[in-house]
Amino acid sequence: MWRNPSHPDRPLHAIVQPPGPALFTAIRDALAGDGPAVLPLSPGSAPSPAEATEATLAALRPTHAGGVARADGVGVPGDVAVVIATSGSTGAPKGVMLSATALRASAAASLRRVEASKGERWLCCLPVSHVSGLQVLVRALLSESEPVIHSRFDPHAVLTSGADHVSLVPTQLHRLVELEADLSVFKTILLGGAAVRPGLLERARDLGARIVTTYGMSETCGGCVYDGQPLYNVDLKIGDDGLIRISGPVLFSGYRFADPPAPLDGGWFVTSDLGELAGGRLRVLGRADDVINTGGEKVVAATVTAVLSAHPEVADAAVIGTPDAEWGELVTAVIVPANPDTPITLPQLRAYCRDRLPPHATPRDLRILPRLPLLPNGKTDLVRLRAGT
Repeated sequence: MWRNPSHPDRPLHAIVQPPGPALFTAIRDALAGDGPAVLPLSPGSAPSPAEATEATLAALRPTHAGGVARADGVGVPGDVAVVIATSGSTGAPKGVMLSATALRASAAASLRRVEASKGERWLCCLPVSHVSGLQVLVRALLSESEPVIHSRFDPHAVLTSGADHVSLVPTQLHRLVELEADLSVFKTILLGGAAVRPGLLERARDLGARIVTTYGMSETCGGCVYDGQPLYNVDLKIGDDGLIRISGPVLFSGYRFADPPAPLDGGWFVTSDLGELAGGRLRVLGRADDVINTGGEKVVAATVTAVLSAHPEVADAAVIGTPDAEWGELVTAVIVPANPDTPITLPQLRAYCRDRLPPHATPRDLRILPRLPLLPNGKTDLVRLRAGT
């Protein structure tokens, strides 16, 4: 058994299986230094699980996969306990290396903020291949409790799990709200991973939910800002370029095989998100790479999405830029109609936006879909939307 976390070439084992006791044990041993570092991969990655998994293995080159040694495998630095595969907005797999120290610092700060007690149980119904699911298991370890692990999200199973705390993405919370369930069964619902549709928080709180909204990413061991305020020992600032910068013990150790390993600015991690600080609270405006350049004007896609999502005839929405010879990019609305039989039209949408957005931010094109494509972590799959698939 591997027992030397200071070794400069620690083995990295890719585990391709759904959440469960075996995966929890592997992560526990990795954090304790009693086992190899872990690269958790979901066997249900869309759209082609086998191809997606093989592409990730080829890019991140673990020393073992499924218990079998790989000839091209390369170890990780000794302090790395977990590698999270993330594609960002490009679709190219990257390996975010997380140390046991950073993961514990994040989990401890989270438990402290939500005032979770020792022995209280956490429900994991998110993919452990994503940092949000991974951190649920780390919180359980620090709570000295056995996590409740679901291999997939089932609203009725979630509500009867008996867990004290749960981490959800907005799509999952929406499904619970639609059941008009008693959400006071949880002491805390951590909510993150994607923008929250207008009205969802109010509806959930009316059903008894104690919701804490979170902001973070794989590079910060998950959520590091709760309800707009940084966790213990985490610092925030906004650069002159408008990008959010984060520092503290929750930062990752770098990207696997990257040179330089991390986009740091004087010890601050430079995110890809635009934001502002008002009254000591962070407001996330949207991703910098989701800014649409149309006719010489810049449009933050997330701002337009928030406006469209508030329309009563819109069940779900996303906004992308699509190439156009005249405008450079068109602001394109992708809408899931509340009533599929009478979907909203582009003139209706533009009329609604007229008093809510500047003219250049008003959508010039409209796509109607039965549902938005989602990544396993609950975020809208913008790569697929831009590709038209």
